[in-house]
Amino acid sequence: MFLLLIESSTTICSVALSRDGKIISFREINEANRHAEMLTVFCEEVVKEGNISFKDLDAVAVSKGPGSYTGLRIGVSAAKGICYGLNIPLIAVGTLEAMAFGMISEAHDGDLLIPMIDARRMEVYCAIYDHNGNEIMEVAPMVLDENSFTDSQASNLTSQVSHLIFSGDGMPKAKELLSNIPNAIFTSSGNCSAKNLMVPAERKFQKKDFEDVAYFEPFYLKTFHPGPKRSEV
Repeated sequence: MFLLLIESSTTICSVALSRDGKIISFREINEANRHAEMLTVFCEEVVKEGNISFKDLDAVAVSKGPGSYTGLRIGVSAAKGICYGLNIPLIAVGTLEAMAFGMISEAHDGDLLIPMIDARRMEVYCAIYDHNGNEIMEVAPMVLDENSFTDSQASNLTSQVSHLIFSGDGMPKAKELLSNIPNAIFTSSGNCSAKNLMVPAERKFQKKDFEDVAYFEPFYLKTFHPGPKRSEV
């Protein structure tokens, strides 16, 4: 089974090709505003490096959000275009869910995984997963302060666990504020990457949990508010 995996939710533009549970080719860049330029190129390169053609793909999996409005639009549009042209399934994986699967290798029984996406100022998008990647607290925006995860909604979940493992591009904000939590661990293993889509995407493929290619939209979490138009000269 060949899956094309696309991650474009943050400044990272990442594409991978997997075959039967193994990543066989991979491209990634972490530079803002390069998604439109590089995503299609990366798709072509990983397919070529995998010694297959696009018609050999069984499905395309895309990170559905939350994250950057523009990045999500570019990634989802590319995935839908490939699926429509080849008449193959579209699989959508939550961005934070995929990040959690990237953190599993560092987790043990009793640990909680808390991936975070930077949402400007002191706000992040986050969710909580157990050490197997099962969702414990659903995706939500959170404004971080010194009391986050101690007197918040999450406190009942986090007070009796071994470790709280934080990752993602929102993690540095948490690290600055949450030094008062003795069992907190901060890692880069859960950063957004197409590689982390593979396991949840394969599970969805086996369950035939596919999206409607015509009507699927990214999960923005917040309503997008475009800035004012520039005045014409």
